[in-house]
Amino acid sequence: MLEDQTTAASSPTTWPITTWPIAYPQGYAVVDVETTGLARDDRIISAAVYRLDARGEVEDHWYTLVNPERDPGPVWIHGLTSETLEGAPLFQDIADEFSARLDGRVLVAHNAVFDWQMIAREYARAKREAPVRQRLCTIALSKELGLPLPNHKLESLAAHFGVVQQRAHHALDDARVLAEAFRPSLRAAAARSVRLPLHECRPLTEWTDHAVPRQPSSYGSYRPTSWRPARKRPACPYPNPGRYEDGKPLKQGMRIAFSGDTSIERDLLEDRAVEAGLHVATSISRLTSLLVTNDPDSGTSKVVKARQFGTPVVDEAAFGQLLRDVEPASEG
Repeated sequence: MLEDQTTAASSPTTWPITTWPIAYPQGYAVVDVETTGLARDDRIISAAVYRLDARGEVEDHWYTLVNPERDPGPVWIHGLTSETLEGAPLFQDIADEFSARLDGRVLVAHNAVFDWQMIAREYARAKREAPVRQRLCTIALSKELGLPLPNHKLESLAAHFGVVQQRAHHALDDARVLAEAFRPSLRAAAARSVRLPLHECRPLTEWTDHAVPRQPSSYGSYRPTSWRPARKRPACPYPNPGRYEDGKPLKQGMRIAFSGDTSIERDLLEDRAVEAGLHVATSISRLTSLLVTNDPDSGTSKVVKARQFGTPVVDEAAFGQLLRDVEPASEG
């Protein structure tokens, strides 16, 4: 199911920009993908792209469902059932159109590392290479601008700029919201000559089609509520190897705690950690290997205890990178 629509650029907002920075990119592709999960074998089930010009004005947008050829994962988040996706095109069927939307542009996404990795894996499976050389994460940009956001969720960025979300976790609406929030962010950066946090996108060389076995307590065992229910997880089968050391990989059995809001659903992050062989802890102690938080300066009890115990701290993006290569537990 494909949707393509060209929209006239909206009237530019007045910003105190006398000279637009020459070093800024000439075009952007604001992207959102919904997926079956967070693991290496997980697949894209829908994708949306808003193409923007050098000043952040919308040129057109595009949306498609994608048949993942597997279980759709957390339907309660994205709303896409197996029945809905059954007649959708495969990724290789839409790869050309996707490439045309990305070509020559900076990929912009909220938590861009995640979107880029999912896209790169799909292209690798299709024996293709995504025509993307740079990406820009709107979380990083909001930090560069010092925006007074309560957390790093898309809804908070949208609210800051008065953008109304209509269908959260729907790729097309999330991409629209991000495009509308990115435009004033870009113009604010230009007005202050802020260097954009651009990162290189290297072609993916390693990927897998082998499904990672999920724990029995995975997606189907819970549903969203107004409060976060306690999750009963099987005991971690690996001994705790100690604390995480900067520059080294995570190791199976490490105790991982989370604090504060995350851009990706917390339950999915925790599921991914469990699948990788990590122990998800609900509190901080001297045995905690690592605390994951996007707000290390906050005064939450976990952050305070982490400081007291000297527990290493990383943000969500760094944790996502570490999850890619978790070292097996030592034998014996």
